[in-house]
Amino acid sequence: MSCFNITAYGAVADGKTDNTPAFSEAIAAAVQAGGGTIYVPSGVFVCGPIHLQSNMTLYLEAGAVLKFATDQEKHPVIPHLFQGVETELFSPLVYAEDAENVTIAGRGVLDGQGQYWWSRFPEDYQRPRFICLIRCQNVLIDGVKLINSPCWTINPILCENVTVNQVTIVNPVNSPNTDGIDPESCKNVHISNCHIDVGDDCIAIKSGVEKAKYRVACENITITNCTMVHGHGGVVIGSEMSGGVRNVVITNCIFEGTDRGIRIKSRRGRGGTVEDMRVNNIIMKGVMTPFVMNMYYHCGEGGKEKEVWDKNPYPVDEKTPVFRRIHLSNITVREATAAAGFLYGLPEQPIEEISFQNVTVHLAEGAEPDLPAMMCHLEPMNNQGFFCCNVKNLAFRQVKVSGHEGPAFTIEQVEGLVLTGCQAEATTSGAPLYKLTEVKEAQLD
Repeated sequence: MSCFNITAYGAVADGKTDNTPAFSEAIAAAVQAGGGTIYVPSGVFVCGPIHLQSNMTLYLEAGAVLKFATDQEKHPVIPHLFQGVETELFSPLVYAEDAENVTIAGRGVLDGQGQYWWSRFPEDYQRPRFICLIRCQNVLIDGVKLINSPCWTINPILCENVTVNQVTIVNPVNSPNTDGIDPESCKNVHISNCHIDVGDDCIAIKSGVEKAKYRVACENITITNCTMVHGHGGVVIGSEMSGGVRNVVITNCIFEGTDRGIRIKSRRGRGGTVEDMRVNNIIMKGVMTPFVMNMYYHCGEGGKEKEVWDKNPYPVDEKTPVFRRIHLSNITVREATAAAGFLYGLPEQPIEEISFQNVTVHLAEGAEPDLPAMMCHLEPMNNQGFFCCNVKNLAFRQVKVSGHEGPAFTIEQVEGLVLTGCQAEATTSGAPLYKLTEVKEAQLD
């Protein structure tokens, strides 16, 4: 495959020259050759958005730093998708559409210089994504380091066969909506060996909001051997999940300092089904609430409407979200603060077939109160055990909770409960292992 060194097209590594024309010429030459590698040698290069095409690799040599221009005029507005809705947005910094065999690789650094965007555009939809690929097949992002993203860092949309491997993502902890990796309505996604330290969700699996033009599931997702630091969640599903999310496996990962660990969120009106998910071999430390499944998520447009927060049952239809067949095992949590876990389904559509096996959760001493989930009329918690409401077929096997106040398991309006081999070491003397309210068909020991 041909190699197109950007310096051969006039690129200058002085950290200030606009090299957008050099990249454009190199890409045009690659297109004429039927594909090839856009090669970035060591040095500091500045450019505007890069639009890749089929059979093309953007390769950054070790020592290469690619900085994206902090000038709004260098970033064209293009037709785009946001949460599945067609709109016009600033071009992503690295972009491809309707392409195949697209690769971004190397040992260099891509710097989004997000400070420019964070201060000028407070809403996430106003800022460009870092790497965004739409309707692409056979995508590889390998080895590179991505820093200071203006918004979501890696966002494949409607793509198939996506691999993200050995990628490091670092965005400031207080940077707005700088998610790490957000596969959206994609099929066959493999995320492995990555380090993600960001200001929002480390990994968020999405499939569009209820206004999306297409309802396309995000499916067949594997996440393994990753470390996830800070951010609002380690691995999050939703809240944009109207197309559904299914077949997700998360293994051999470490979460440290994320607000929540495994988090699934939706609400009435959004619809979609989250199903068939396995989480295994996870270590969490300093996570506010390690396990959250919330069907009353109130953030975003329409989130404060009565149908979202009302605890009375509503008719079940295509706008009713579904969470089912989610199994978590072999997990150790240290220094959790708000609650060991928070599961809240709808009375008309309980969360179904949920199991925790060989899980240990220790609550931090003297933790400050916080909200385990974003929902109306929920009071902050600290040092609480598992709280579960509106769940069907819920199992805790060999689960230990320590450092909590009150019951280790507070179970309300649950049908089909198994609680076996569980232990608790509460800080309050005489606290019961569990407190049950309106529970049917319980197997306890």
